[in-house]
Amino acid sequence: MMTTETSLTLGIFVFAFVVSLSVASEETSATPITIPKELRAAVAQVLVSSTSCSVTCGLGYKEEKICVVETDGKRKHCTQRKVDCLSNWICGMQHFTILVGKPFEFSCLSPKEIGPETQSFRYSWRLARGIITTDDALFAPFKTPSFVVKLPSAEEYDAGTYRCDVQFMKTYKIVKRIYFGLRVIPGDLVDMNFDKSLTPEQDLENASPQQNTTVAPGPERWWSWRQRAAFVFLVGIGSGVGGGLLLHTLLRCALKAGGDYEQVKE
Repeated sequence: MMTTETSLTLGIFVFAFVVSLSVASEETSATPITIPKELRAAVAQVLVSSTSCSVTCGLGYKEEKICVVETDGKRKHCTQRKVDCLSNWICGMQHFTILVGKPFEFSCLSPKEIGPETQSFRYSWRLARGIITTDDALFAPFKTPSFVVKLPSAEEYDAGTYRCDVQFMKTYKIVKRIYFGLRVIPGDLVDMNFDKSLTPEQDLENASPQQNTTVAPGPERWWSWRQRAAFVFLVGIGSGVGGGLLLHTLLRCALKAGGDYEQVKE
């Protein structure tokens, strides 16, 4: 165990070390710092503002504003420039369903990405035929030289998942990966014309979605409702009359049978 004398000795050494540090810091703070004249007159280019990336995934660009800031804080000689930006290189999957025989095309680049810089990219396509998936082990090379896949007449054989990788030629780095899930179905299997399957009420709502229109029932609807009401009324009356006659006949037969039994008994 540590004795009392040893503890006291260590405490004295620690106190002396702290006091020496405090004295040295006071001497340093009291010493004036001399800034050279060249440094006082120096100016710097500073990034003062920047926009967000032009795309949410893939290689885009953003605009930056750079100004010369003087020693008094004034800005001058400001310039705008565009720089590349990459927020996320995986862009998920887009799903499409088309009919057999219909032309269809899909692009690896969005309209914002198509421009003079398009030649700076390399595109590679892969296909997982007949399945919708993102498992990279199921994809096989699909040869197409462009960033657009065009199907002049879609067939069921064309269904599957297409994967596009965009590679930036300056750095040989993949800057975008996007999947396209394509379903191709026969035309006689389902009618994809949504408007043809609407009821008259849904058709009116689809034609004027912003108007709260109350559709009044037409004459034919009123007439059919009256026919149903009259039919129910007549059925009720007929059932009541028939039941009353049946009950009257049964009572009469019962009374007659009772009278005949008493006569025979006498």
